[in-house]
Amino acid sequence: MSSYDHKKIEEKWQGYWNDMNTYQTEVDVNKPKYYVLDMFPYPSGAGLHVGHPLGYIASDIVSRYKKLKGFNVLHPMGFDSFGLPAEQYAIETGQHPAKTTEENIKTFKKQLFKIGFSYDWSKEIRTSDPGFYKWTQWIFIQLFNSWYNKESGKAESIGLLIKIFEKEGNKNIKAECDEGTPHFTAEEWSSYSKKEKDGILLKYRLTYLADAVVNWCPELGTVLANDEVKDGFSERGGYPVERKKMKQWMMRITAYADRLLSNLDTLEWSDSLKEMQRNWIGKSNGCEINFAVEGKDTILTAFTTRPDTIFGVTYLVIAPEHELVQELVTEAQKESVSEYLEIAKNRSERERMSDVKQVSGVFTGSYVVNPFNGKRIPLWVADYVLAGYGTGVVMAVPSSDDRDFKFATHFDLPIINVIDGTEGMEDPTEKKHGIMINSGFLDGLESTDAIEAAIKEAETKGIGKRKINYKIRDAVFSRQRYWGEPVPVYFDENDFPQPVSEEDLPVTLPEISEYKPTSDGKPPLGRAEDWLYQDKYPFELTTMPGWAGSSWYFLRYMDSNNEKDFVDKDVVKYWNAVDFYLGGTEHATGHLLYSRFWNMFLYDRGFIFHEEPFKKLVNQGMIQGRSNLIYKVKGEDKFVTHSKKDQYEVSEIHIDIQLADKDILDIEKFKQWRPEYTNSEFVLNDEGKFECGHLVEKMSKSKYNVVNPDHVVDKYGADTLRMYEMFLGPIEQSKPWNTHGIDGVSKFLKKLWRLFYNDSGTLSISEDNPSNEELKVLHKTIKKIEEDIESLSLNTSISAFMVCVNELTSLKCHKKEILESLLIILSSFAPHICEELWHALGNKDSICNASFPKWDNSYLVESMLEYPISINGKVRTKMTFSADYAVENIEADVVKNEIVQKWVEGKSIRKVIVVPKRIVNVVIG
Repeated sequence: MSSYDHKKIEEKWQGYWNDMNTYQTEVDVNKPKYYVLDMFPYPSGAGLHVGHPLGYIASDIVSRYKKLKGFNVLHPMGFDSFGLPAEQYAIETGQHPAKTTEENIKTFKKQLFKIGFSYDWSKEIRTSDPGFYKWTQWIFIQLFNSWYNKESGKAESIGLLIKIFEKEGNKNIKAECDEGTPHFTAEEWSSYSKKEKDGILLKYRLTYLADAVVNWCPELGTVLANDEVKDGFSERGGYPVERKKMKQWMMRITAYADRLLSNLDTLEWSDSLKEMQRNWIGKSNGCEINFAVEGKDTILTAFTTRPDTIFGVTYLVIAPEHELVQELVTEAQKESVSEYLEIAKNRSERERMSDVKQVSGVFTGSYVVNPFNGKRIPLWVADYVLAGYGTGVVMAVPSSDDRDFKFATHFDLPIINVIDGTEGMEDPTEKKHGIMINSGFLDGLESTDAIEAAIKEAETKGIGKRKINYKIRDAVFSRQRYWGEPVPVYFDENDFPQPVSEEDLPVTLPEISEYKPTSDGKPPLGRAEDWLYQDKYPFELTTMPGWAGSSWYFLRYMDSNNEKDFVDKDVVKYWNAVDFYLGGTEHATGHLLYSRFWNMFLYDRGFIFHEEPFKKLVNQGMIQGRSNLIYKVKGEDKFVTHSKKDQYEVSEIHIDIQLADKDILDIEKFKQWRPEYTNSEFVLNDEGKFECGHLVEKMSKSKYNVVNPDHVVDKYGADTLRMYEMFLGPIEQSKPWNTHGIDGVSKFLKKLWRLFYNDSGTLSISEDNPSNEELKVLHKTIKKIEEDIESLSLNTSISAFMVCVNELTSLKCHKKEILESLLIILSSFAPHICEELWHALGNKDSICNASFPKWDNSYLVESMLEYPISINGKVRTKMTFSADYAVENIEADVVKNEIVQKWVEGKSIRKVIVVPKRIVNVVIG
């Protein structure tokens, strides 16, 4: 091929790689492994925009590079194909979600294929494929049949727990279980009915059925996770969300809280990402203190990390969802409390935790007693207290806690200073530690010592106990929707949940007439006719959440076609943990926590051999859209150019970015796009053009700023797209998309082509030995690219390639030895053109199977060095010396230099100072 035709070249080699199974990977114990993984996409109807491939391109560069370095690279791709959008579309149109999903996946694969990714498609997985979710259901059953043994520090078989119950009851068992689980002896256990035993075991299982306060979205007909709710509305669709108590499947992730926390130190993740997980897990060391409700036989237990401030408690607060609220409200306060609860229930926990400005609450009418000093304290309800964190009760110390201070100030409640030096402060919470005052037996102690003294006193008096608390809650695992994995559970004759037999997996989704909840409020699966287990027992009607499949998909890639096991043990032992994982920060406290939890569980039970799933994780930034705006004069059928908009009162209108070329609007195309403005007046600039404004913001269909990668690939080629996205900036940072700079990368590839083909289109390659200067350019570039890929500084690699090609062009280098190595190191970034030129050089095998060249330091060491010669602080000349020339020889030659002698004339040289490889200073006087 004599000219660079990106369309023909890319289609040719994509077909070749596919036909030759170039990227197919199997276990090879003779090679070191390297597992590269992208966070797999949900196949939306919109397909990819140019922001989506950013991380995929970076991981592809790493994958190709590692293969060239001799690693056996696993680089798979699949689809997180269960999801609400397909279900919502099914509700609106009646089309089965599977059909919509299949069509969307075809679009995604076509787009991914055109960009030239080195995915091993033989290992493709889809979470909605029964062959995949069979094993998601299998993992659920293993969790159901497991408990967490605190003594061994790991999950174990429920069968072992039953044997302990049969032998000695549960008095000596240290296990993660429900609060309030009763103690029983072996004799009592043996006397229990099957229903009673099942009820007790459910309190220990790692997945269990329980009543939980959840985020219920009536419009979507499902429960949402905290990270799917924003400001009281669903993130998808913007529908109202309310807090509601429902029976839900739960995952006992709290059993793993301490390991999830401590293991973060072993991971090669960013500090910010680790901190997000630490904050979400939220470990707190403190004390539980019991407050008796005045006039009732009721105890409210509050958890606090600051028991030293107990004498500063001026009110107690309970969460709106607390089970005792109604019982503790007096007749006089019932109406006020009911009104408040109605408002509070519609605020998500995330909103309540993050909203520090809004102060709200209501007095219950009841009082409690401070167990340390016997003082009477009012009991309030406020939504800044969460039922799921601690005990759902907070002892409020306004002088030491920011929220308590704002609350007390707002409602004119007492404030007692308990830290010396806070008495005269406008905001005493600014000083949180010091010498205790107004605190009885704690007076005079440092706050850190007082904490320990208060806990000991509470335990001695039997009014409290030491406690470690976590902010993380057990994860809700039920979704009231159709398009998800069926929970592999049926309900027996006692209406107790039982797992289906593993031989009966998968439990597949039944066909139903409509995809919305039933008229009596049951999930969509309630519409299935005669859907019974063993033609007798009703199935669970909820489905699994979106994070179920993504919590283990990285394991299935290793052995995706295995029908006997979720992954073969020898295979998982070889591939082990993911070496390099790349994806967005939006999954920091969802997917990444759940997948670590499931991975630890499977490790505990001996199914896999690595405790953590992802060794190194990098969060890529976002490619933002560059929107175009035009300005309509308010009240008139007139538009005004950007440079004159300040002369009018205008409103901004987003336009399709395809209507503007370098911010100049094609008015006729705009009128075709928006016919209602056909007769509008357009005020142009002084050059007779209509300038658009521009804005950098999230790429979105509603902003008309989405750039389809297909259009870029069609116009410039996949190699140009790949290199340009890396050229935009560091992979971890967000950056705007702007096609104004893409021409530079396109020209670079054409310049590369001309190193191989002359102006007449003839291959012009020399077999001559390269010069030292050519070798220096090459080896400098090899070293730079290797270091950049290892450090993920891929944007600077593009600059290095451009410099290299420019220098080789200046040297008129067409040497095969130089260009062959250049192609290898460039092939990770621009594989299509490199494969084409590689074969043009006479190579038969794919460039993907080549070896990454080693840089030779001898070519990087400067043989000659140029020294500025400074005389009394001013550079007067320059001299060149051999790099290994002795200092005393440099001194002697400088003194003899004619120009130096000219400046020295009539004066004496006092000193000659040689700074090796930098400068020579001559001091005269």
